[in-house]
Amino acid sequence: MPRLHPDATPAGTPTAGALPMLARNVAHFVRLLRDAGFGLSPAHAADTLDALQYVDIGRRDEVRAAMAALMVGGPDQRPLFDAAFDLFWRDPDWEGKLRALLLPRVDAGTPPPRRGNRLADALAARQPPRAARREKENEETGERFGAPLTFSAQERLAQRDFETLGAEEWRALRHMIRARHARLATERTRRLRAAASGPRADLRASARLAVRQQGEWLRWKFRRQAERRPPLVLLLDISGSMSQYSRAVLYFCHALMQSRERLSVFLFGTRLTNITRALRERDPDEAVEAIAGQVRDWAGGTRIGAALAAFNRQWARRTLSGRATVLLVTDGLDHEDIGLLETEMARLRRFAHRILWLNPLLRYAGFTPRARGVQAILPHVDALRPAHNLDNLFALEALLAEPRHAPPATHPLQTRPGRQDKETAPSWK
Repeated sequence: MPRLHPDATPAGTPTAGALPMLARNVAHFVRLLRDAGFGLSPAHAADTLDALQYVDIGRRDEVRAAMAALMVGGPDQRPLFDAAFDLFWRDPDWEGKLRALLLPRVDAGTPPPRRGNRLADALAARQPPRAARREKENEETGERFGAPLTFSAQERLAQRDFETLGAEEWRALRHMIRARHARLATERTRRLRAAASGPRADLRASARLAVRQQGEWLRWKFRRQAERRPPLVLLLDISGSMSQYSRAVLYFCHALMQSRERLSVFLFGTRLTNITRALRERDPDEAVEAIAGQVRDWAGGTRIGAALAAFNRQWARRTLSGRATVLLVTDGLDHEDIGLLETEMARLRRFAHRILWLNPLLRYAGFTPRARGVQAILPHVDALRPAHNLDNLFALEALLAEPRHAPPATHPLQTRPGRQDKETAPSWK
């Protein structure tokens, strides 16, 4: 097809006066996809405008194919792109349909077509001026809809208890976790890898290079110690008293999974379930949905001792090698078999390099370890931290990013250290 010039007006093509409006709409569409998780830049908007000059804008399939070729980076992004394209370029009442997406639905037997929440979050953050004026009028009349969070609102939301969040606040919280990129600490290993410079010369590699250069020893090859991230294992309690906190921790673990290869996640209530494979899904909402269908004891009873016994027998030797860190997320309220719980915690202590306990009950200022389950777990952990809001999870991320030779900061409730050196053991109160 010949190139489309601004002064040409073939059938189905907007006039020259409409081209600035098309350019603004393409720029808004690129921002929408970028907020939804696509790796796009302003250059993609310019390339899209150039590409649209070679297609018939009156044909929807050609416009979709041209935009998808420039904006879609993989097969997992195509369903989200199609949903955004249909919603942005076709529906004049996209604002009303967005509100319908954000409202809670009642299950009538037939599930609605699945549409990612990332698209709804991105659209909610970029409403047109007409929608902004309408929302201001609704605030004056007492009607309110979700609005993009300011920096102060994000700080307040990060300090809110997970149990007190509403549906819209949960969506904003998931968006904040999704935008977080964790940078965890690495450790040097005994293995050596090739390097441009270093303290150790690689004689074999240098000799092979000299042979390829007709015996001339012109350059040296070096080796240095390789670095890797130590394993991280999460044991997450999903009992009835922990369901809201477990939901937030799952989204946090999904963000860690995107930046960390050696992460294993296990859920336990009345039984132990390995969800590591399901959590590798790129979209966090689809990952949590798959986990909800896989786990049968969500928001049920608690059998911490039996779950730890199953983990120690089946998974400990496979996942806790190489100075692994265990994140135990539970309130410790187990009254079934305290002797079994104490025995299995002592066994887990022997497998793991360090154990970090995240307990939501620490949100209460006057919390004391009176429960027998808490007293059984407490002597075998290296650090005790709260886990009832987003600030606590980000503080945990900072702790995991610290050098491993530094002892973790402990909590005054602990009574004696776990397995640590005498020189590095913290002071216990």
